[in-house]
Amino acid sequence: MPLFGTDGVRGLANGLLTAELALHLAQATAVVLGQGRSAEARKAEGRRLTAVVARDPRVSGEFLAAAVAAGLASSGVDVLDAGVIPTPATAFLIADHDADFGVMVSASHNPAPDNGIKIFARGGTKLPDVVEQRIESALEGQRLQPTGAGVGRIRRFADAEDRYVLHLLGSLPHRLDGIHVVLDCAHGAAAGVSPETFRDAGAQVTVIGAEPDGLNINDGVGSTHLDVLAEAVVRLGADVGIAHDGDADRCLAVDADGNVVDGDQIMAILAVAMKERGALADDTLVATVMSNLGLHRAMQAHGIRVLQTAVGDRYVLEAMNEGGYSLGGEQSGHVIMSEFATTGDGLLTGLHIVAEMARQKKTLAELASIMTVYPQVLVNVRGVDRDGVADADVQEAVAASSAALGDSGRVLLRASGTEPLVRVMVEAADEHTARAHADKLAAVVQERLAL
Repeated sequence: MPLFGTDGVRGLANGLLTAELALHLAQATAVVLGQGRSAEARKAEGRRLTAVVARDPRVSGEFLAAAVAAGLASSGVDVLDAGVIPTPATAFLIADHDADFGVMVSASHNPAPDNGIKIFARGGTKLPDVVEQRIESALEGQRLQPTGAGVGRIRRFADAEDRYVLHLLGSLPHRLDGIHVVLDCAHGAAAGVSPETFRDAGAQVTVIGAEPDGLNINDGVGSTHLDVLAEAVVRLGADVGIAHDGDADRCLAVDADGNVVDGDQIMAILAVAMKERGALADDTLVATVMSNLGLHRAMQAHGIRVLQTAVGDRYVLEAMNEGGYSLGGEQSGHVIMSEFATTGDGLLTGLHIVAEMARQKKTLAELASIMTVYPQVLVNVRGVDRDGVADADVQEAVAASSAALGDSGRVLLRASGTEPLVRVMVEAADEHTARAHADKLAAVVQERLAL
C-alpha cells in the first residue's frame, strides 16, 4: 500500500503514524522540495529554505508537529511554527510569507485518535501524485544532515492568525451586519479564528463546538454531526448555522428552520452570485461526479456550465488550475474559491454565503431554493470485483435504469480505489424510485461481480 492517500498521510497516531515516521517524512520532504530552480536560487543567494508548520488541536498533533519541525530543522530548513490554525490558513500563509513549502498535521473530520500529515508546495498548493511518490521514495534515501550554522531554526509564527483573518475580511463583497450566525467549530482548528472573523465582519455570533481539549475534535459536533447545530439555530432563532470540520477546510450550513444546506447548494448560490458580478471564470463551475442532478439543472437554467471531475477535492483543484476556473467543490462542503484560496476553505465559504444573505437581504432558505435537491441513494456493494463494473450484464442493467429514469434521474457506478467494493448511486425525482433502482442495480452487481 502506498503511504500517501488522497489527502496526505493519514492513520492512527502512534500506530501507523509515529513520531519517527513524521520526522523521516519531513526529512524526505526537505530533500525533494529542496530541489528545483526556485529552491536552488534561494540557496545561491545564501538563504535557507523556509517551511510553515501547523496543526489542528488533537493531542497527538503536539508530538507529531514537533517531530515534523525537528525533521525539517535537522535538514537545514527554517521552520515557522504557526500553532493551531485551519488547514486553509496554512496554505494561505505559505503563499503570503513566500515560504518554500508547508506541513499541516491534521486528520480533518476523522476522530481524535487519528492524525495525518498534509504537505503543501510553494504557493500553498497541494502536491501532485508524482511528487508525493518522490517523497515516499526518498524515505529510503540519503538525508540532509548539515551541521553548525547550517541547521534550521524553529521560530513561532507570531502573527499567523492575524494575517489570515485580515485576508478573509478583505475577500468579502459585503459586511454581515444584522445577521445572527451560529458557528459550530467541531472543537477543531477553527475554534479560535472563526468566531473572531465572523464578529469582525459584523455578524452576531453564537459559538458551539469551540472548546477543544485535544480529545473531543469532531466528537458529536461539526460538519459530520449537523443535528446539534440545527437544534441550536432553531432554539436561538438565529438566521443561519455554519459548520466546520476538524481542520476547517469544509463548510456546511443550516437555514433558520434547521434544514441542511449542503456543498452543492452552497456552490449553486455562490456560482450565480459570482456570475452576476463577473467573477465566475468562463461561466463554469467545477464539481465531482457525485454532485446532485439538481445542481446541474440549476446551473443550466442560469447559463453556467458544470465541469465534472472524479471524486476528491484534489481532482477539482487540478481541473480548476488547468482551466483557470474560479469556483469548484464537492457536495461534502469542500468549496474552492480560487481568487482567494488554493484549497477548500470552510471559513471563506461560510463568510461568503452569509455575505450573500446580507447583500441580497434574503434568508438562506430563499437563496438555496435556487436548486432543487434530487433524492440520492447510495448503496455500497462489498465483496465484489471492483474492476468488473464494465461487465456486460452490469452495464445493461445500468442502461435500463438510466432509460427508465430519463431526464428525471441519474445512475452512477463507482469502483472503490482501495477495497473490493462498488458504489451504486441513483438519483430520481422521489426517494422510493431512487431506492428501487439502487437496490436492483446493487443486486446485479453482487450477482455478477461477487468474489
